[in-house]
Amino acid sequence: MTVNENKLNEFIGRFVGDLGATVAAGNVVIGHRLGLYKALTGDPLTPAELAERTETDPRYVTEWLRGQAAGGYVDRDGDDRYVLSEEQAFALADPDGPLYAPGAFLLALGALRAEPRITEAFRSGAGLGWGEHDADVFVGCEQFFRPGYIANLVPSWIPALDGVEAKLRSGARIADVGCGLGASSVLMATAYPRSTVHACDHHQGSIDLAHKRAADAGVADRVSFEAAGAQQFSGDHYDLVTTFDCLHDMGDPLGAARHIRDALAPDGTWMIVEPAAGDTVADNMNPVGRVYYGFSTFLCVPSAMSQPGGYALGAQAGEAAVRQLVTDAGFTRFRRSGETPFNNVYEARR
Repeated sequence: MTVNENKLNEFIGRFVGDLGATVAAGNVVIGHRLGLYKALTGDPLTPAELAERTETDPRYVTEWLRGQAAGGYVDRDGDDRYVLSEEQAFALADPDGPLYAPGAFLLALGALRAEPRITEAFRSGAGLGWGEHDADVFVGCEQFFRPGYIANLVPSWIPALDGVEAKLRSGARIADVGCGLGASSVLMATAYPRSTVHACDHHQGSIDLAHKRAADAGVADRVSFEAAGAQQFSGDHYDLVTTFDCLHDMGDPLGAARHIRDALAPDGTWMIVEPAAGDTVADNMNPVGRVYYGFSTFLCVPSAMSQPGGYALGAQAGEAAVRQLVTDAGFTRFRRSGETPFNNVYEARR
């Protein structure tokens, strides 16, 4: 074997970066849970001052801060004081902002706890249901996607749909399918108080938390929840059906698409929000594709393979695959109506 030393060193550099990022994930979650990032917004602090402010141990905080500074997640000055820059604070300190990076790490660590079972699934071909994962998966998933929904759902995604926003403002029926903890349901109910939202998810634990989220937001009178799959949710004549980052997790997405079509009003709209992806594997050989293929291996494909249907799209299915699915289900109109670095948004009409 002849090893190219330059290529080897390049690979080792990538490995060191990945190893540091892997270990850093746990430290980001610690910063999230203990409020360390939020406390670092403002004037620079010494480790002892940060520990006092957050009621934590200064020795642990010292080591945490040094690692965070080495990774570029906090800034350090020559007096061993630490602070978040405006950009770091934007991404790390506000869970209600348009970007909250710690949520992604919480989701990742929760997913990785299933590694022994996923390894065995590789051998057996069995699935692993969404509800069988660690609870951090459900909360982390919400915290990963919710900021993007806050930034885009009402400001741009719904207005981009043909005639939908006017219906929602005057009063419409919405079905939020695969609602998870209800972040999207609550956002729509809050923005469109004359409309009602019927939300469903096949995971009872998520529905239980969604009830609480809606009550806390003061919209429980306009949002109803149901523990049901996308092929069985109740109701009909919906003006808008939404699926947020969940179609690719379903074992029978074609059955779901057909049921959604049947549940729509004659002039109703299905808004499909899916992970950003190209139509070919080569299109997805990039950092975002890497993230989604990784999550898909641990979460999306096992979830689909645990359900009847045997149709595992995976998180990088791409527009062509979604278009084919929608067309096979009987929809006659389909277009991409929006996109972000993390999501593609599609509009389907009967």
